Amino acid sequence: MANRKNYRNLITGGAGFLGSHLVDRLMASGEEVICLDNYFTGRKENLNKWINHPRFELIRHDVTEPIKLEIDRIWHLACPASPVHYQFNPIKTAKTSFLGTYNMLGLARRVGARILLASTSEVYGDPEIHPQPESYRGCVNTIGIRSCYDEGKRIAETLCFDYQRMHSTEIRVMRIFNTYGPRMLANDGRVVSNFIVQALRGEPLTIYGNGKQTRSFCYVDDLIEGMIRLMNGNHSGPINIGNPGEFTILELAELVRNRINPRLEIVHMPLPADDPLQRKPVISLANKELNWEPKISLEKGLEKTIKWFKDNLE
Repeated sequence: MANRKNYRNLITGGAGFLGSHLVDRLMASGEEVICLDNYFTGRKENLNKWINHPRFELIRHDVTEPIKLEIDRIWHLACPASPVHYQFNPIKTAKTSFLGTYNMLGLARRVGARILLASTSEVYGDPEIHPQPESYRGCVNTIGIRSCYDEGKRIAETLCFDYQRMHSTEIRVMRIFNTYGPRMLANDGRVVSNFIVQALRGEPLTIYGNGKQTRSFCYVDDLIEGMIRLMNGNHSGPINIGNPGEFTILELAELVRNRINPRLEIVHMPLPADDPLQRKPVISLANKELNWEPKISLEKGLEKTIKWFKDNLE
């Protein structure tokens, strides 16, 4: 298998924001792609250009149900990733993380596939150390409103490493930090899409809390490159993939406002429960093991993202 150029890839959540960008990359490199999605946050139009392509197959399926397929690689991305969507049905979110990962690991074990889990920086919770290296074990409120996702991804990581220990399953675990770019959902409640959509509609930009909380924003193309290098590499992970450039929410609001309409008002709302105050990846491991670092600046990435929203916002 190591010498083969083209793999048969299964992407769960393949019609979503990250999944559809990964489909584009794998299809462009001549690989076969089977995409599973239940369309909770995924959209079929993200994949329009590949429908009817001989190397592409789209299956409507929920990963909480088992499925039998013959594949070489599994990219397990299925799970709503924004608070608005994962809190909509928190029990379903936890089931997707646990049962979905359990089903995909079972499939990987049966067919001898390598599996990559899209985990998250949310496993670090509201971190007590800053920035966050992979060795940090996190500070998660197990009973909070975000825990369906945070704890869901933590148990998904646990399952991966138990399958590796018990069954020698080939796993790759990446911890994804804030990512943005074209095809984000306008209503997903994430700060980049929120600000862009509000600005394009001429509405005030909403900041939760005082706006001094920080995030690191990675452009989607950089993230997909890191994901592919992790899958192709020899390191099981977990590996942080994100952009270590750190910005306050207020700074992000200013960047978006200045690009779209500098006269827009900024309004402050109360901070939601368990919202982390700081989030920034240590990426020295990705740098060393994958020779990866992000290349696209926030300014450049915002330009591309704003252009996409301008063209696609109804």
